Amino acid sequence: MTSVNLTRDEAAKRSQLVTAHHYDVHLDLTASEEYFVSTTTATFRAHAKDSTFIDLRAGELVDVRLNGNPLPTNAYNPTYGIPLSGLQEMDYELKVTAKIPFSRTGEGLHRFVDPADGKTYFYTQFEAADAKRVFACFDQPDMKATYDLAFTVPDDWKVITNSPVTWDGATARAKVDYPLSTYLIAVCAGPYHEETTTWRGELTHHPETPEGQPEAVEVPLGIYCRQSLADHLDYERLFTETKQGFDFYHRNFGYAYPYGKYDQIFVPEFNAGAMENAGCVTIRDEYVFTSQATHYRYERRADTILHELAHMWFGDLVTMRWWDDLWLNESFATWSAAISQAEETEYDTAWVTFANVEKSWAYQQDQLPTTHPISTDATDIETVEQNFDGITYAKGASVLKQLQAYVGRENFFAGVRRHFAAHQWDNASFSDLLGHLEDASGRDLSFWAQQWLKTTGVNTLAAKFNVADDGTYSDFGIKQYGDTLRTHRIAVGLYRLEGDTVRRYQQVELDISGEATSVPQLNGVAAADMVLVNDDDLTYCLQDLDTASLRFATENIDKIADPMARTLIWSAAWEMTRAGTMRARDFVALVARGAQAETERAVLERILMQATTALTNYADPQWAEATGWGQLADVLLDGAEHSRDAESQLIFTQALTKVHLNDAARTFLQDKLASSEDNDLRWRAIAALVADGALDDPEATIAAEEQRDNTASGRQAALRARAAENTDANKKQVWEEIFSGELSNLELRHKLEGLTYPGSTEHLLPLTPDYFERAEKMWSNASGEVALTTVTGAYPRWDVSEEALTRADEFLRRDLPGGLRRVVTEQRDRTARALRNRAVDANGTNSHDAEK
Repeated sequence: MTSVNLTRDEAAKRSQLVTAHHYDVHLDLTASEEYFVSTTTATFRAHAKDSTFIDLRAGELVDVRLNGNPLPTNAYNPTYGIPLSGLQEMDYELKVTAKIPFSRTGEGLHRFVDPADGKTYFYTQFEAADAKRVFACFDQPDMKATYDLAFTVPDDWKVITNSPVTWDGATARAKVDYPLSTYLIAVCAGPYHEETTTWRGELTHHPETPEGQPEAVEVPLGIYCRQSLADHLDYERLFTETKQGFDFYHRNFGYAYPYGKYDQIFVPEFNAGAMENAGCVTIRDEYVFTSQATHYRYERRADTILHELAHMWFGDLVTMRWWDDLWLNESFATWSAAISQAEETEYDTAWVTFANVEKSWAYQQDQLPTTHPISTDATDIETVEQNFDGITYAKGASVLKQLQAYVGRENFFAGVRRHFAAHQWDNASFSDLLGHLEDASGRDLSFWAQQWLKTTGVNTLAAKFNVADDGTYSDFGIKQYGDTLRTHRIAVGLYRLEGDTVRRYQQVELDISGEATSVPQLNGVAAADMVLVNDDDLTYCLQDLDTASLRFATENIDKIADPMARTLIWSAAWEMTRAGTMRARDFVALVARGAQAETERAVLERILMQATTALTNYADPQWAEATGWGQLADVLLDGAEHSRDAESQLIFTQALTKVHLNDAARTFLQDKLASSEDNDLRWRAIAALVADGALDDPEATIAAEEQRDNTASGRQAALRARAAENTDANKKQVWEEIFSGELSNLELRHKLEGLTYPGSTEHLLPLTPDYFERAEKMWSNASGEVALTTVTGAYPRWDVSEEALTRADEFLRRDLPGGLRRVVTEQRDRTARALRNRAVDANGTNSHDAEK
């Protein structure tokens, strides 16, 4: 048995043996600046004569007593937890006192001192299984319990947890009297700034839920952040978006928000975007924008807010039994956020962003050798932590969108409402949800689940047609390619140029299956200039554009009126670039043609990033150095100076700071540094100019800017800028710091970002062998988050060579931990793709054209 890497089998056995009832947890945060004192009284019942263990990861186990009798503290091992031997069929009370170090990695109880004012802040992060880093518990999702929580803190602090807090002197107390999984407990403590309001709305009743008139519901809302960020907290906008989420979910979910109050706390040095702790959502405080932010960042933040709010029902109220169904939690929340954004908020083109961002993430993940089914075995916690990926979030959400289209919107929501009503406060699986969707829709979905959830890979769809002499289709069909042929709900859209605008003039929606499906509705219809076989992005697939459609789309990308159609062309072009059926230089040329006409700012940010990636990874290096980088810099500079509005100009300017600079771009960024008052933009310009070697005294410039911007974000930006300096000595020093294991999670993130700035390749190539010497030790010795960030971020992706592939192959022949093997396998595959695509770019012929 192992507490650190709990297996599914161990968890199943433990939940059969033990029922957890209640935890009484007291945390003293005033004992030391290095550790806190955790005292837990756990009550549970054993159902048989057997032995098990309770989870705990402590620095020192001070005392442990079972039904008042002391247990030997020397039997404790953080790897295996606290053994509970010789249990009988009876009730037990276990009291555990421990000293536990504060975290600097964003796991467990994280401690942060704000450099702006010296104030100290704490927050917890427990998913997937880190509650054990704070209190003794049965740390698995199906062992729900109730809680009494107490926190000793300075009396001028705020304490925010899952339930409202009352004060007893310097002790804050809260009672969680509803059953909750351990990973959803949270506490934030410190001198947090607070804003409050109340959402008032109605719960809409439906046939699947108790009958009656709409029910009035009222929920107190709180938003918190560090004192030094208070002036930048746009809480009114945040409350508006939160209330819009409450409106949408109460109208469609059929179940009133169950946790009384709803707090959102913006916390420092957070690893993820946010975490759905019940009634106490933690969000990375980079989402409190201290500098000018683009529309995309606001849209992403709203998406995060709505994602976590959806989890209050799907994940918290009804929880997975084990992490096999992690995908369902995250996919449902991702789908919910997109549909509620599109229908309830100002971000009414959220599905366009979804098509360009989430789908791209999913397609990339699904083409790796480590891809896995959406519904996959999660044999242990290490595997679970690897599965917070593009399959679990983005492909799963794409498939749920497809399922909603297949069964119909109202039937889909009806099934969801039945699911909440049937499994409230309990654990459930996807088969439970599928049964409710079948009941609501009257359709057998077992074949659908098998096709979409238990298989891997992405299908490619292509239009196959013949055009008669009169210019109409004599026959039209859809071909499907892939190892697993699936049932798809698709729309086929026909587009043509009308004046100066490309518009859709015909659409047919249908179900397809098998290798070929005819579309007789299009026989006799005038042939299109451009055909989209996944019009409106209903299904999860790659589109193979016919030669004429591809040529027309790339020549007229700036004339396509509908933003969804346009982004589907961008997506298809990018996937073709990744596949080597479009040259990298041709994708860059496409971006040059269409970027300034792109009205969807989220898409604009994405395609500029992809153009940079295409040049970095997929273009012939000789062409990129001689021509490509200069072309892209000119495109970005032109957009930065001449785009239609200030926000688009900002997007182009930010993209410019991540490319190789030519003289004009260099001068532009130097002018920005001299004139701009925007801290984020100044730091971006400094890092770019440091990497470029354009500053006479980089350290003096960075030090002066640090003094000017004495904030946490300024300090982190300075780390990135220092790491960007392109000398052998600097890269070696940063490399040593990265592998030291002594950096906090955000320090590590920013140094890794600076390490690989433009111009770094020649200075990093000598470090390639060292990566394969250090990766295994780093994986074994660092915490999960730090290990994963380091071995992924420091992988020598700058070394695109056969020699690098050989080194990776030799490394993979070792007996490696599964998680490390997966990381290196994925990165090796990316290197192999880059090597292939550089050859395609250098050859001068798209393989798509050659095949046609």
